[in-house]
Parts: sequence; structure tokens; C-alpha cells
Amino acid sequence: MRRTGLPGENVSDAGPEGGVGAGEAAVEGGRPWRVALIDHTARMGGGEVALLNLVTSFDERLVKPIVILFSEGPLAEELRKHRIDVEVIPLSQAVLETRKGSLGARSLLKMGVGLKTLRHALRVARRLRKLRVDLVHTNSLKADIIGGIAGRLARRPVIWHVRDRIAEDYLPRTTVRLFRRLMRMIPQYVIANSAATMETLQLPKLKRAAVVHSGIRSFSRIVHDGTAMEQDELLRPMGGQEPVVGIVGRIARWKGQHVFIRAAELVRRRFPAARFRIVGTPLFGEQDYEREIRELTAQLGLAEVLEFAGFSHDVPATMRGFSAAVHASITGEPFGQVVIEAMAAGRPVVATNGGGIPEIVEDGLTGYLVPMDDAPAMADAICRLLADPAAAAEMGRRGRQRVIDRFTIEHTARRVEAVYTDLLHKRSGS
Repeated sequence: MRRTGLPGENVSDAGPEGGVGAGEAAVEGGRPWRVALIDHTARMGGGEVALLNLVTSFDERLVKPIVILFSEGPLAEELRKHRIDVEVIPLSQAVLETRKGSLGARSLLKMGVGLKTLRHALRVARRLRKLRVDLVHTNSLKADIIGGIAGRLARRPVIWHVRDRIAEDYLPRTTVRLFRRLMRMIPQYVIANSAATMETLQLPKLKRAAVVHSGIRSFSRIVHDGTAMEQDELLRPMGGQEPVVGIVGRIARWKGQHVFIRAAELVRRRFPAARFRIVGTPLFGEQDYEREIRELTAQLGLAEVLEFAGFSHDVPATMRGFSAAVHASITGEPFGQVVIEAMAAGRPVVATNGGGIPEIVEDGLTGYLVPMDDAPAMADAICRLLADPAAAAEMGRRGRQRVIDRFTIEHTARRVEAVYTDLLHKRSGS
């Protein structure tokens, strides 16, 4: 199996970066590759943010992206703002609301979901042919099935971009088995967002695949409140202010906000001036968990010092309001986009040691890795950062440099373009 992307690497096995020479057209005739990128949802989850970043960073000489969504929503609106072509092909609510954790052969037969899925795939296939796309690139598990089938029906090469660990600690066994089986049948190429994700796929040796880490936008100057901030100013220790420890992400049990709250109670004993912030909202029926952690906050006497800040439309600005950022997932994260965003903002991180996180955080250099579901260990790491602001700021500087070196969207886009070029040139025989 031709594959690169071992832990700590951010590379593709698709050939030289960018795939073709600067300014060289992707295909004969001088036009770029027409690539349909398919996602089942327009809600702004982590995968959708990664998709938005990717399609707005392609080299327009090489790639003409056309995003196909199965519903309207914030992602479609953002794509249009960036003048990206968007096609919305509405999907039955019965299929759209089926949670990825319940996908399996039996669930696809319930309520005619399997038949509705096939009919939708046929509609998408017809649209792909009319759009004259060269390649289909799917971005979510539902899109993998529907878009993947559609791509094969339209006789276009299919890439699955897997952003979920296909493992039984992350998904139900039936879902894991289904996707591993389909992964051998549908896509010609598989991109995984981390080596940890790739390891769970259990791909056969001949399956073409690559690890391509998701990236964020690079920057040398950040504009905040209308004022450009130089890097040294951005990373200056927050002396004289109440330290703020924050966590950003969807409110969901596996994201571990309850562990963060219990750690906050322990940190407050040593640092009474510390304040804590939970940024995010529940999705997909997780409102019960939000009520549970709000009750936990009150029970632990943290209501005066812990803020539920809701959804953030500007994560970089949110991160810059923290003294330290926490990642608390109790199940191995496939990648860890918010960890990258915290490091890009120059903030040291405390993150749970599982999934793709060790590919991002260098323990003791850019932050601390702690065991999953361990509030005392998390609290101890937070206290170490708060006890030495200068050392914490130095961790933040190193973390920011690591992002610039390895985790920008420019790195990601060039490697995905290389995958496209490798796959399509081989298909055309050039």
C-alpha cells in the first residue's frame, strides 16, 4: 500500500506538493479539474469548517470546486459569501436525521431509509453528469455512502475524506463493519485526517490512501477590534488579569465538558481568581447533556466563575481571550481542529492523550497531554500553566510556530491538490 503520513507527519503520498508545476493547468485544454465536494449537512461542525477552509484555499488554476450539500444552512451561506458554487439537493429528513452512530445495514432498511438513500444517490449522480465533474470528493460518513454511490453511478473517480475514527470506541460495531466493508468497494482513494484515523480503517494493502491533516488559515498579523496585532503582542503573557481557562467545541458527552467542569473545581481551590469558559452549543439532540453539565456547575459552586458562552462565530478571537485552552474528549478525537486553533492563537493547551491529538501537541513543549476522563490530571496540568505564566507563554509561542510549520490550510490544500492530480492523471493515462 503506497502510503505516507505517519504520526507527526502532514504529508500525502500523492506526489510532489501541488501535483503540477506553478501555473500549469490541471488538465489538457487549460481548464482546472472540476471537483464535486459532497457533504450531507450545512450545519457548521468540525468537518464542515474543514471543508470550508479547504475549498476556499484551492489554487483556482488547478481546481474548480463545486460543493454539493443535502440541506441549506450556515455552510451554504458561507460558501456563497466566498463565491464558491453550491448545489443543494435536499435529502429526506428520515435519512438526514439518522445519526452516524446508528448507520448500519438494519438501520438503512428501517422506514425505507435504504430506498430513499438509493433514490437520492441517483439524483446526485444525474447532477454530477450534468455538472461535468471530473472527480467526487466526499466529506462525511453519510456523504461517503450517498455521494460515493452517486460518483460510481456517474462513472467518476471517488475520494472518501474520512474525518471519523472507524473504531468501536467511537462508533457502534455495526457501523464500523459497514464502513470498513464499503471502504473497500466504493472509493478509489481514501484521505484520512490523521494517522490515528488511518489506523482504524484497516485498509487492504492495495488501497490507495494518504494522511492529510486539516489546516487552518495562516497569518503573520491578526486583526482584532480593528487593530493589527503583531505576533509578539499576541503572545504577550496576560499578566495582571484574572486567568481564563476555556474549552471550545460542540457540547456533547464525548467532548468531556463534564470533566472540564470537575477539573475547574479543583483548579479554583489553588487559584481562586481563575475564571472558566465553555464555548459551544449542543447539536443532534444533546440538549439533555447541556442541562446536566449546567446542573453540575451549580452543584460544584462554580456558577459565579464558569460561563457558558454559547456558539462562537470567531474562534480565533475566542481563543485569544483565554490564558490556556483545554481539550477534554473522553474518546479519542479523530484529529483536533480546536487544538490547532488554540495553538495558532499562541495559547498553551491541556489536551487528552488519545486519537489524533498526540500528532498535534508535543507534550511539555506546546502544552500538556493528560489521560482521558481524568479530572485531577487535567486540573494539575492547568495549575502548572497558571503557576508559571512565562513558561506558559513560551509554550504558546512554540505551539504557534508548529501550526505555521505544519498545520496551515495552505499545506492541506496543496496536498489534496496533489491527490487529485495523481488520481486523475493516472485515470487519463497521462
